[in-house]
Amino acid sequence: MIKHVGLVTPNKIIILLVSPLLLSASLLDFRELDQATKAVLEGNYTKAVEAYERVEKKSDEVIYDEANSYYKLKEYKKAKELYSSIQKESLAFNKWHNLGNTHAQLGEIDEGIKAYEEALKIKEDKDTRFNLELLKKKKKEQEKQKKDNKDKKKDDKKDDKNKKKDNKKEDEKKKSDDQKEKKSKEKKESKQSKAQKKKSKEEKLKEQELKRLMKKMQKGKTPTMMYQMGDNKQPRKDDDVKPW
Repeated sequence: MIKHVGLVTPNKIIILLVSPLLLSASLLDFRELDQATKAVLEGNYTKAVEAYERVEKKSDEVIYDEANSYYKLKEYKKAKELYSSIQKESLAFNKWHNLGNTHAQLGEIDEGIKAYEEALKIKEDKDTRFNLELLKKKKKEQEKQKKDNKDKKKDDKKDDKNKKKDNKKEDEKKKSDDQKEKKSKEKKESKQSKAQKKKSKEEKLKEQELKRLMKKMQKGKTPTMMYQMGDNKQPRKDDDVKPW
C-alpha cells in the first residue's frame, strides 16, 4: 500500500502596515483557509478544495494542502499539477514523496521511481523507501509480463505459421487425392466406354450376320432341317441334308 504524507498547515499570517484592501483580502483568505483546514480534518475533501479554490493568494503550504485534498479525491492529475508547482525548499521532501505516490496511482511507474529517489536524496525515510521498492518490484513484474506476452505472441505466430503450413500440406494432399480420383474415374469411364463400344460393335455384327442368315433362309439356300440327335440315331444317307 502506498504511504502518503499528510496535511501541512500554513504558517500564521502576520500583517504589518498593509493597506485596507490587502488587509480585507488577507482576512478573506484566512477565513477560507480555516474552513478548508476544518474540512480536511473532517475528511470532507470536496468542501476543502472548494475553499482552497476561493483563496486568492496561495503560499506553497496552501498549494501542498490543496494538492493533498485532490489526491484524497483521487483526482491525481490535478494533484500532480499542484505538487509540481511547489518551489519551497522546506516542502521539497513532502513534494517529491507525494509526487511519487501520484505517479504510481496514474500508472507512471518510471516517473514515480524518480520522484521517490529525489525524496530520498533529501533524507532517508522508511515509508519512501518502502514505496520505492514497491514500485521497482511492480516494474520488474511489468517487464516480465511484457516479455511473457512477447514470447507468447512469438509462439502464437509460430503456431499459426505451422498451422498454415500443415493446412497447406493437407490442401495439397486433398488436391492430389482428388486429381488421382478424377483420373481413376476418367480411366474407368473410358474403359467402360470402350467396352460399351466394343459390345455395340459385336452386337451390330451379330445383327448383320443374323440378317444375312435370315436372308439366305428366305431364298431357300439354307437347310430347314438339322441333324436329328438322339440314341443310336444317324442321319439317313439317302436324305440330302446339309449340315448347318
